[in-house]
Amino acid sequence: MSLTIDDRKFSIALANSGLTIGEAAERAGMSRQRFYMVLNSKRATAQAIGKVARGLGVDVTEIIEN
Repeated sequence: MSLTIDDRKFSIALANSGLTIGEAAERAGMSRQRFYMVLNSKRATAQAIGKVARGLGVDVTEIIEN
């Protein structure tokens, strides 16, 4: 199953977290390069998006497109 990150929702979650992209990537256990790849991907695996959400400290449903 592949999902898509909503850019607006991601930006809001990042702002609310007070983290930089690098800090969020580190918390997600991903390199910054991989983190950007997932963000810029039109479709990503549920596992990858789960890691991004974990890095931000939010639920997956808060950053994916409806």
